[in-house]
Amino acid sequence: QNVESGGGLVQPGGSLRLSCAASGFTLDLYAFGWFRQVPGKKREGVSCLSNRDGRTVYKDSVKGRFTISRDKAKNTVYLQMNNLRPEDTAIYYCATSLYGDCRSTEANDFGTWGPGTQVTVSS
Repeated sequence: QNVESGGGLVQPGGSLRLSCAASGFTLDLYAFGWFRQVPGKKREGVSCLSNRDGRTVYKDSVKGRFTISRDKAKNTVYLQMNNLRPEDTAIYYCATSLYGDCRSTEANDFGTWGPGTQVTVSS
């Protein structure tokens, strides 16, 4: 199971770094995605990192503000979130691509979900 951490309450314009500790996976062989969900809405893909070729994918609304990265030694994937907005408020999850790459950022194409971490952007 992947385990997320790093969420919290931050003011608009602030930053947070989320961590996803991958359990049972070697990062080099898999692609990891970050997703978010608010009550009553579909879980949406935010970013994806393909560890095979380093390819990254971002949702349009987070481009230029969020950065996905990895630390192989720690077997951890990160999501650096800058210039946060109230609409970024959600529970954030990480998951592993069933394809092994970032051809899809649909939640149904990912598995091994963590319990999530709450991000709240509010003044």
